[in-house]
Amino acid sequence: MHGFANPARFLRIARWATPLCLLLGVALAALSMGWGVFFGPADALQGDTVRIVYLHVPTAWLGMGGWSTIAIASFCEIVWRHPLAGMAARAAALPGAVFAAICLITGSIWGRPAWGTWWVWDGRLTSMLVLFFLYCGYMALDAAARGQGQGAGQGQSRMTALFGLVGAVNIPVIHYSVTWWNSLHQPPSITMGKSAMAAAFLWPLLVAVLGYSLIFGGVVLARMRTILADEQAEARLRRKAMRASSDAEGW
Repeated sequence: MHGFANPARFLRIARWATPLCLLLGVALAALSMGWGVFFGPADALQGDTVRIVYLHVPTAWLGMGGWSTIAIASFCEIVWRHPLAGMAARAAALPGAVFAAICLITGSIWGRPAWGTWWVWDGRLTSMLVLFFLYCGYMALDAAARGQGQGAGQGQSRMTALFGLVGAVNIPVIHYSVTWWNSLHQPPSITMGKSAMAAAFLWPLLVAVLGYSLIFGGVVLARMRTILADEQAEARLRRKAMRASSDAEGW
């Protein structure tokens, strides 16, 4: 783990891993969506509306997975001071928020014909909405910390990491909400070691989850490279400014 925290080693891996994840992810996502929409069967009860599952489920998974990434990276940042851990958490925030938003939108579209309403305040939907707001709060807190510069910003960076850890409490709430409380949302169709879904739906869905996960990974790697390049450029500018200041004092 400590080896991957080296920025130079990370960049060597990320240069080829980023396009590989993005290209393979887009191909798998397109394949699964095409199969699910144009060739897959309709559901006996929900008809063609079930086809939105190939977008809704992967985005729900990655909405939660994005915050799990933030929590793990925040833990590594606090405990081991890994130089790339904070960058990984920051890089995962925006794509995680986008996937959480798409999950909410597609869930609302799917729920309208199934439930007769666009929105209900049940455990699963409400906790997913809370997750989206957590993403927004995390990005706002991080932006405020970066805006304060180095000195005061270091303490705020630790606050951001702590916020990432505390927010992870919502992940099991989302997962178990359909079993803890009465809910219009259906219970999990896929659990550890078994599935209640027919193979005609299951396999395209698994391919879609893999494809979107690779896209998420590629976007996070690309954002980490951008953040690292920005911080390296800022560090060079600070060094130049310090040298110019010391030269001026020498005169």
